[in-house]
This record gives sequence, structure tokens and C-alpha cells, in this order.
Amino acid sequence: MKLTVLGAGCWGLTLTWLLTDNFEKVCVWGRDCDISDELRMKKHTSKPLEIQLKDKVEVTSNLQEAVQDADIILLVVATSGIRDVCKQLAKIGLNDKQVLVNTSKGLELPSLMRMSQVIKEELPDANIAVLSGPTLAKEVLMGCPTAASVACENKPEISKFLQEKLTVPSKFRLYTNDDVVGLEFGGSLKNVIAIASGFADAMKLGDNCRGALLTRGMAEITRVSVALGAKPSTLYGLSGMGDLIATCSSPMSRNFTVGSMLGRGKKIDDILRELGSVAEGVKTSKAVCELAKKLGIEVPISSAIYEAVYTDITPQELLEKLMNRKLRKE
Repeated sequence: MKLTVLGAGCWGLTLTWLLTDNFEKVCVWGRDCDISDELRMKKHTSKPLEIQLKDKVEVTSNLQEAVQDADIILLVVATSGIRDVCKQLAKIGLNDKQVLVNTSKGLELPSLMRMSQVIKEELPDANIAVLSGPTLAKEVLMGCPTAASVACENKPEISKFLQEKLTVPSKFRLYTNDDVVGLEFGGSLKNVIAIASGFADAMKLGDNCRGALLTRGMAEITRVSVALGAKPSTLYGLSGMGDLIATCSSPMSRNFTVGSMLGRGKKIDDILRELGSVAEGVKTSKAVCELAKKLGIEVPISSAIYEAVYTDITPQELLEKLMNRKLRKE
């Protein structure tokens, strides 16, 4: 069988490293500007993490060659690039046996669409699945065990197929799910709360604050997601609560790191320049606030992060504004 990974960034290369032994053929695709000579020739990269791929892994910038004869195609590109890649795939054409698995966690702007909706719009006949869960790349590369969920709407046989082919004994355990909406919203919206957690950590607000933040953040995620069709049980599973705990507790999380820098008074443009990689929670903070406004739902933590990212409010002013809101029932 052949696995193709679309996206030569940190998570794409980590998944390639993790899953190589499960397949006879493995291919990584990236844009020319994303593939270094070192990666192409030596199958090695040192930025932002050091990853050594096996010799059998093919690295290419030719998308048609990459997806040709692939049984499973992992879509591991930034959410802002999903639509463009899918347009290219539509021109190439996928067959009815190939499975396209999205692993990117975010919402498209300005449409506010989930990634599977974007993919479906561009590739209406494709077999589309979603993979999400607590998967910090550095820990995966260290061999630390984790688990995630995979869902394919109305096609449980595809979820089962992916579970069997993408599970790695003792390292990566997959659970099947039938709630694509819940998996996508859980994985996307927790990034905003992770920024808030990093923000609180930088301000040294303590563990009580972190506990309150995660709990109230989970309430926001659930309110919005359920209103849009997600199952509450999914949100309290791996893609929701599991991913929330991991990304809100670890400096390895890019979103946590963004929040930490914001909490120290840095400006978002400088942060993103210094980070050098995508932190999906930045744009998702705008998307979730727009969704919540349409739904008539309050999301005070997400709104606070939107302000922190897009205005000149100071960390102390933001804290006081959030803590001194009108008292209400839990």
C-alpha cells in the first residue's frame, strides 16, 4: 500500500516518520519553497524539529506524482492552503478507492467553514475523513504514546480501514468515531483556549486559574460546537478535552507559545515572525467570535483572545475585563 502525505511541515514530516513502516511506499509532497535540499537529498530536516526519514520515503514537489496510486492521502497543510491544494487535486482527479484524510485544525476565513466542508466543496466525490487528537509533534518524535480519533461521515468502513492502517503499536492508537463535526470543532476551537492558557502562564496567574480557564474554555467550545451539530460526547473525548489538556499545558504547543508571548506584551506580528510557523488559533479566534455572534452565544475567553491578537489592549487590562464581567450562573 502507498501512503502520501501532503505537507512537508513539522506535523506532516512527523506523521511520515511515524507511519513509514506501516506502508510499502511512502511519499511526502510539498511546495518547492517548503522542501530544502537537505530534505530532498538526505531525507533530513533540523527546523523546527530534527526529523530523519527512512530512505524509502520519496520527497517531491510534483503533486500528480505524489497522489498517483496512493491508497491513503493525509492532508497536512495550513488551513489557509487547503482549498488551493484541493483545487489542484480536483484537476488531477482522485479515484473512488483513495481516501483523503484531513489533519489540519482550523476554520477557513472568511467562509467560517470546517476543513471537511472546504474539501467537499472542491472534491464532492472524494472519500473524506478527519483525524484529530492530542498529538504534539515533538512528543510523537520522542516515541511517547498518544491516541487520536478518526471519523468518516456515513462510511464507518473507511474509519475502520484507517484505524487499522494508521495505528502504530505502543505509539499511536486510533479510535473510530462518526462525528466529523465534533472532531473538527474540538480540534480547532481548543487552539484559541491554548493561546489563553499560554497568556495566563506568562502572567503567572497560577494553577487555579488554569483549571478555571480550561473548564470555562471547554464550556465555550461545547456551546458553539453543539449548536452547529457536534455531539457533546465527542467534545469530551480525544479531539476535544484530550487535545485541550495537551495544548493548554505544554510549551511545545505553538498556540500556547503565542499566548505566552502575548502575555509578556509582545505584538502578534512580531510573535508570528519569531515563531516561523503557523499557529492556527490566531485566525480561529476571529472565526469563533464571528460564529458565536451569528449563533447568539457568549464566548468571553475566545473574545478576549481575539482582542489580545487584534487590538492594543494590555495583558492586565484584558485580565481585569475578563474577571470583572457581570456575574452569572455556571
